[in-house]
Amino acid sequence: MMDFPRNGALAGLLLLAACNQPSASEQAAGSARTTAIPDSTQAATTTAMPTSTSFGTTQDGTEVQLYTLTNAHGLKSTITNYGGTLTSLLTPDKNGQLGDVVLGFDNLEGYTSESYLKEGPYFGALIGRYGNRIAKGKFTLDGKEYTLAKNNGANTLHGGKKGFDKVIWQAQPGTSADGQTLTLTYLSKDGEEGYPGNLTVKVVYTLTNDDALRLDYTATSDKATPLNLTNHSYFNLNHGQAKNALDHVLTLNADRFTVVDATLIPTGELRPVQGTPMDFRQPHAIGERIAQVPGKAPGGYDHNWVLADKLRTKPEVAATVYEPVSGRTMEVLTDQPGVQFYSGNFLKGNLKGKGNTAYVKNYGFCLETQHFPDSPNQPKFPSTILQPGQTFHSTTEYRFGVRK
Repeated sequence: MMDFPRNGALAGLLLLAACNQPSASEQAAGSARTTAIPDSTQAATTTAMPTSTSFGTTQDGTEVQLYTLTNAHGLKSTITNYGGTLTSLLTPDKNGQLGDVVLGFDNLEGYTSESYLKEGPYFGALIGRYGNRIAKGKFTLDGKEYTLAKNNGANTLHGGKKGFDKVIWQAQPGTSADGQTLTLTYLSKDGEEGYPGNLTVKVVYTLTNDDALRLDYTATSDKATPLNLTNHSYFNLNHGQAKNALDHVLTLNADRFTVVDATLIPTGELRPVQGTPMDFRQPHAIGERIAQVPGKAPGGYDHNWVLADKLRTKPEVAATVYEPVSGRTMEVLTDQPGVQFYSGNFLKGNLKGKGNTAYVKNYGFCLETQHFPDSPNQPKFPSTILQPGQTFHSTTEYRFGVRK
């Protein structure tokens, strides 16, 4: 594990969102009706291997694979080794009908097209070497200044011009006691995108038989290097039916957030959410106060919420989401100290995904479990430096259910 300085206490307890009524008391009262996805095979386990098929070919002729994981209750996820990208995730609604809850495309071309690369939404991709932004594309480590590729104005975003989202990962399908798995590995060589050290990364996707998609991250390096791994899935629990994701009811287990400047770089201030539209300790619809978001973030939320002041010892509930029409629920558990809640502000509607759905502004939202943005340049933030001889490990889970 990486070592982190302690800055404060863990954020307050999470209150689960419940029914689709606007009052917090009625929502809280309905939480007892949240159930696991109903099925008559609760004792069943999935022993079959994940299946694979061709997903397309890159410009240099490399064939890309798509892997399908299925659990004991019929949930399905598809993941490609291009960018380690989660392309679909099928879960049942309150009527038992399966539906895809993540944004993405049906083929590789969608993820490699000129329009997609220009807009850069990172649908479902694994992000690294450093998720989120690093100010001015540089940092100093052990007295040496490192210069990174700038791909977000004057800043570096999500690993640079060719981050982990655009590389071919080595893939190995398998099974575990918890469900079907896909193990992805990648060697990020010393100097790639300006980062020091040969970094070996392993990410294991598990579609568990208790209806969760779990991501286990492991990494080692032969030189000290900043590291901030995450997944950039956009969720819409009523994908293909809803006009946007603004009616989703969100709860966030955090009492502070990182204030950002006009370029979305943290100022260093960790501001209390109390009395602001950033306060999701009680359940609120995403769109309820989105016009009141402080600062100059274009069109809504794109901030890091502070879950803790250091890496925690085990995954804990960071967020809960409820979509009233479908009845679907999602819990996000992580051992990371932060989560970036992004409300899809930069989606423009020019990208059409699965089912020819136009991905307009706010059509999906992200809950990117992570360390704080720009931590290599923010000495008061939890450290993200992975040292030689250390092993980084982290776990994030997305758990699904229904509420009737």
